[in-house]
Amino acid sequence: MKKLNVQEQKETDKLFATSTDALKSLYSTKIKPLEQLTKFGDFFSPTLTDADIAAKPMILLLGQYSTGKTSFINYLLEKPFVGSNVAVEPSTDRFNAVMHGTDDRILPGNIVCVQSQDFPFKGLEKFGNGFMGRFQCSLSNAPILEKVSFIDTPGVLNIITHGGNEGKKVGRSYDFPQIVEWFAERSDMILLLFDAHKLDISDEYREAITKLKGHDEKIRIVLNKADNINAQQLLRVYGGLMWSLGRVITTPEVKKVTIGSFWSGPLQNKETENLLYSEMVDLIKDILLLPKNGAIRKVNDLVKRSRLVKVHALILNHLRSEMPVFGKEKKQAELIANLDKEFQKISLMSRIPMGDFPDVDHYRTVLKVHDFTKFPKINEKMLAQLNEVLAVDFPNLLSRFPIDGTHKPSAYELNPFALDEVDENIRWTLFENVDISAFAPLFNSLNPIDGKIQGQVAKGPLFQSGLPNNILAHIWRLSDVDRDGKMDIEEFALAMHLVNVKLKGYELPETLPTTLIPFSKRGGMFGSNPNQSSYQTILNQPPQQQQQYQQQFINNNNYDQQPQ
Repeated sequence: MKKLNVQEQKETDKLFATSTDALKSLYSTKIKPLEQLTKFGDFFSPTLTDADIAAKPMILLLGQYSTGKTSFINYLLEKPFVGSNVAVEPSTDRFNAVMHGTDDRILPGNIVCVQSQDFPFKGLEKFGNGFMGRFQCSLSNAPILEKVSFIDTPGVLNIITHGGNEGKKVGRSYDFPQIVEWFAERSDMILLLFDAHKLDISDEYREAITKLKGHDEKIRIVLNKADNINAQQLLRVYGGLMWSLGRVITTPEVKKVTIGSFWSGPLQNKETENLLYSEMVDLIKDILLLPKNGAIRKVNDLVKRSRLVKVHALILNHLRSEMPVFGKEKKQAELIANLDKEFQKISLMSRIPMGDFPDVDHYRTVLKVHDFTKFPKINEKMLAQLNEVLAVDFPNLLSRFPIDGTHKPSAYELNPFALDEVDENIRWTLFENVDISAFAPLFNSLNPIDGKIQGQVAKGPLFQSGLPNNILAHIWRLSDVDRDGKMDIEEFALAMHLVNVKLKGYELPETLPTTLIPFSKRGGMFGSNPNQSSYQTILNQPPQQQQQYQQQFINNNNYDQQPQ
């Protein structure tokens, strides 16, 4: 196996740590206040703690009994974790958080939830002692647990009817699907395991899978114990699994199924050995990449949460405003009954897509125990802060982690005074010099949709500069980096920056220099061309070569050094 680049890992860990600190600050100052005002935790999940945000990537394993969930974890740990029990019959009777620790030991659920600074499970307290008695944390000194944690779950059973009450669960002192939903929201990957010898999906498993709605991108299907059947049987089993899944996961996209046999012994069937081995390697690679993409995932989850908080605040404000002075009970019942239509009204008025709205049936159920007249008025200041997080702060944070993962923090990100070392005449050609926060209020006032504004909307602020139309058209071509006819906050700030640059008398380049490309649009191309400038290249020049490098930069980008 190829050894890890330790130095590169340390730099990545440092960048992730600073991003986690930034997320904590953004959440506590700009998102959490609106959550608390609107009682977001009563409708959805409780407010997050610092441990929730700083937690290592988590992998949730779900499956019916004896599908190999515990064996899968032991396979990756390369040893059994303390408290694990592998057997043919249902053996795991509790939720088990498998995490890193210097000593192998078990911590009871109540202790884990109380230690909220060390473990991200404080929110589980709302499920009561009935669940706490069936939850524990197993600490193990396995190398992979330094990067990820696992959530082992009880084997899912069929729903047993009792006393004529169809669908009443017997044998569980907690709501299994609701707890699955809680863990799914906080997990980075969800593995649905199936035994190649029994593909049935019980009612409780079906209900648990429906609770994963909204987390489709995290789901991986694993057809386990596939080494005991031949190639022809494997083909039939695979087809049967896809048919069963099609009845439960109602999406047009086809889920990828990983075929393998995750246990400590060798693969049993030589006919399918190479296929299973390659499939298992692919899944393990995805798991090992989770820490690298962990910061992106955390930002993505907070973006989804922030959008839901915004919609939730607008819903409560709308319902409150619809209440009359007299006949309140009748009106409230009418609003609850027609909640889907009220959602459509709010969507049209606020220009928010219906896909951002919560599940109407769940919301309707929670509303029944609330008095609409006591809902808070919308707090415009808090809402503006939330919009700023979505339009400015999150894009800025994501710019540190392009999709291909090749971006490294610039000298300016690591040293806020380094920009002053660059020659003033070329300083404006660095995106680090674009003051996004200065243009954010103007951008937000233009009512961006999905984080972008149309060309006609952006035309007004640009036209107010007084520059000729041909110059403004050139600025638009330079700033619309992804050529979609719209502008996000970075592109808009870049356009306004270029307007100011032109007003100061500088000549604009024919093409946008690499150093002016917004971070989120760069990916791995930053610094890929030795003839193009990079911020680090400028700063690495000795003082005596600054002038020579500056002239080379000017010649390459076809614009004059001094204002005209």
